[in-house]
Amino acid sequence: MDAKVRSEEKFAKLSIAYEGKDEGKLVCSTIDEITSKYKTKPETYTCTISNKKEVVVIEYHDDIDRQAGPIFEEIIKALNITICD
Repeated sequence: MDAKVRSEEKFAKLSIAYEGKDEGKLVCSTIDEITSKYKTKPETYTCTISNKKEVVVIEYHDDIDRQAGPIFEEIIKALNITICD
């Protein structure tokens, strides 16, 4: 599993690449569990990047207060992701 964060004014996105159904279930359940604790809700979607890998994307729009950063950190730590660009 690896992750990439992109942030601009009022916008933040975390992309997490994973492989296989088991990793996919873990990633999605972790994201759901963590994001459900917060008032601000993200847009999420999944796409395939190769035959075996998929990416789940979590986007916060109008993130004026920069609330996404701590949420992304919590997700990354919960999933034990060590590579994050």
